[in-house]
Amino acid sequence: MRPAWLYVGRTVHQRLAPRPHRFSYGLFQLLVDIDRLREAAAGLKLLRIGRFGLFSFHPSDHGARDGSPLRGWVEKQLLAAGVAASAHTIRLMSFPRIFGFVFNPLSIFFIHDKSGRLEAVIYEVNNTFGQTHAYVAPALGGVLERQSARKVFYVSPFFRVEGGYRFYLTPPAERFRLTIVKEISGQTDFVASQLTQRRPLTDGRLLLLSLSMPLMTLGVVAAIHWQALRLWIKGAPFGARPAGPKAGVSAGQSGFASS
Repeated sequence: MRPAWLYVGRTVHQRLAPRPHRFSYGLFQLLVDIDRLREAAAGLKLLRIGRFGLFSFHPSDHGARDGSPLRGWVEKQLLAAGVAASAHTIRLMSFPRIFGFVFNPLSIFFIHDKSGRLEAVIYEVNNTFGQTHAYVAPALGGVLERQSARKVFYVSPFFRVEGGYRFYLTPPAERFRLTIVKEISGQTDFVASQLTQRRPLTDGRLLLLSLSMPLMTLGVVAAIHWQALRLWIKGAPFGARPAGPKAGVSAGQSGFASS
């Protein structure tokens, strides 16, 4: 298996209540084997590991945020959540830095056993206030994973910290599909979906993406604030951010739990 791939496609966010709202945008992400980072960028001129470049991947953007090996952080989160996994291979899907800037609302760690079967998933969620949370869920190794977690992390002033998430995920192959459904008392109030296709990680492909989506990572932050303004104009309820730790971890489960 190659140490890295590109995944290119679109994401759609839809708020259903109390004020309907929908938006979508194009995106691309890196899928990298966290133990083979140098190999992932070998021979590439447009992607750097841990250094400034047109595109770059910095381990310090994830996990403990101190540049320490990501494998140790992943194993610690699995242990804290009580999720057993051999973690033979760990792959991370996230935005790369573009001209040194990145913001990842969601990065996903895929934990596989020696045969390649998916054992667990870590959904690393970040908000724009510098906080991060890891939702850790076991996986069954199927074509479609169904997982759930209680919402414990503040993401948006338009959604209180209540209810739960349902995750529908197909492990990355020729395509990657993810749908996140947020529910309160059995009622869906938000759905986010992502569909991307696998592409080889080459300088030529990176150059094309730099021309078609030159400010993607900056645009993610701009889109978050622009859509928040539109929701505020629509009269969506606005709530203050509750006090909380800078980083946290919680256990999800395979299958669905009541919210």
